Amino acid sequence: MRTAPLLHLIAGARPNFMKLAPLVRALRADGHLAWRLVHTGQHHDHAMSGVFFEELGLPPPDMSLNCHGGSHAQLTARIMQAYEPVVVADRPAACVVVGDVDSTLACALTARKLGVRVAHVEAGLRSGDMSMPEEINRRATDALSDWLFTTEPSATAHLRREGHPESHIHEVGHVMVDNLLYQHRQVVGADRAGWAGRAEQEAALAAVGRYGVVTLHRPSNVDDAGQLAALLGALGRLSERLPLLFPVHPRTRGRIEALSLDLPSSLVLLSPLSYQPFLSLWSGAAVVLTDSGGLQEETTALGVPCLTIRENTERPITVEMGTNRLVGTDATTVLTMAHALLDALEGGLWAGGRRPPLWDGSASSRIVSVLSSALVL
Repeated sequence: MRTAPLLHLIAGARPNFMKLAPLVRALRADGHLAWRLVHTGQHHDHAMSGVFFEELGLPPPDMSLNCHGGSHAQLTARIMQAYEPVVVADRPAACVVVGDVDSTLACALTARKLGVRVAHVEAGLRSGDMSMPEEINRRATDALSDWLFTTEPSATAHLRREGHPESHIHEVGHVMVDNLLYQHRQVVGADRAGWAGRAEQEAALAAVGRYGVVTLHRPSNVDDAGQLAALLGALGRLSERLPLLFPVHPRTRGRIEALSLDLPSSLVLLSPLSYQPFLSLWSGAAVVLTDSGGLQEETTALGVPCLTIRENTERPITVEMGTNRLVGTDATTVLTMAHALLDALEGGLWAGGRRPPLWDGSASSRIVSVLSSALVL
């Protein structure tokens, strides 16, 4: 009996887990490809990774590399060293990487050097900002990949301009949206008593009523003390009009505590939330303010107003078609734009947005179909 071609599915950081979950479901449904889940350990504590496997229906990793911490270069090198013997032992037919974290590039580079083909899910996204580690990772990973699975037309256009062969490019939709729609169905009416952080979240919701949600984690917003203080000041003033719930990334919390700011009680700092509690939180918000790439897309998919606190976005379709507005990083402008959005919402003047084409919950099935057709002889 012929052995099914083996895929390595690479998970390293929080967004990877959400993107791999629907791929695993699609692989199980297809049945023509074998797979092993390789967890690099880039996010290694239970609250930031292990609980995601439980919530998303992912099995425990087949292989854990336990690589975390250090600079980008140090982490990338450690992952490459740890992943190399796994590739040598397994000789997979393909290495499937998702997104743009250090694990994505490290495993793609290792696989390619060992003659293993690479599939990049969420390929072609470009911010144009080479100061972002993610931009470097995604460009380098695309250069190494045999299959480039794109989420939107702009990503496909970037790859064509960069000279990638047409046969490598597949516009399939978005696996993050596949997972979002699946998980949202689970959240609605679910018994949520056991969710991590649920008690704190429920207490905050009971206290504030109508609310907005904030996330901040990018170095450009949180590493500079002056910038972070200015943004927190603006968010504090906004929260006096609309209470804001802020699940704080551990890095960000450390920066906030170092500033010793006097924040209003209406800006509610929460512990980090795992995926389902966080989905339940932001999907019920009046507005989301974030610097997260994934949240730009998820809010667009569910029609939640979103203000992105960045100077650029590699996900322009969320602005062109969706509910996302790019507001920059100047605190005064952020506050002005947030008040303008609330005015529009309260006055019935907000135009909303549309879900982009192919963001229909079937991207993972399209990806598996392409890989199965190529690898199953």
